Amino acid sequence: MTTPQAPGTIYIVDDDEAVRDSLRWLLEANGYRVRSFGAAEEFLNAYDPDQVGVLIADVRMPGMSGLELQEELLARRAPLPVVFITGHGDVPMAVSTMKKGAVDFLEKPFNETDLRTIVANMLQQASERVSQAQAQKSHQAVLSRLTTREQQVLERIVAGRLNKQIAGDLNISIKTVEAHRANIMEKLEVTTVADLMKIALAKAEGTV
Repeated sequence: MTTPQAPGTIYIVDDDEAVRDSLRWLLEANGYRVRSFGAAEEFLNAYDPDQVGVLIADVRMPGMSGLELQEELLARRAPLPVVFITGHGDVPMAVSTMKKGAVDFLEKPFNETDLRTIVANMLQQASERVSQAQAQKSHQAVLSRLTTREQQVLERIVAGRLNKQIAGDLNISIKTVEAHRANIMEKLEVTTVADLMKIALAKAEGTV
């Protein structure tokens, strides 16, 4: 038994019990933690976006299809890499799902070696996505502590404005700007303007 390099859970969503059992056996034999579901709705009720995971879903299922499940996850901004398995795959469908964020597309019967490789790569991506999502939430929470005036000062610091210019923009004294800068640095728990810029710019770009 091999040990996965990245922690996390492999979620299997397929209405075919035989496929679910086969996938579970293959993945658990390689050291992965696996949870399987017979319906997309059942999976959504159990899924925790704060946990590292990878979704392996059948495209065609009764009720919510795999493609509809992917759309719902995208709407929720879930940091979950997806691979579709299907016995009815075709090029247009594969292209469409890949553009929407699916990592790969496997046709039944799938190759065990390919599956292991894809799962390992996806878990690494999943770990990075969850870390980024958590960092962004953390930065948003920290930035929300700033007062309206402090946010105005921060915006101008990021824009490269000098204290004197910021004072003129906001019709306040330079000493008041300096006080706001000090409060911002303290609240964001940074000691340099470079770190301050990094947090503010990352939040603005949605990259953390």
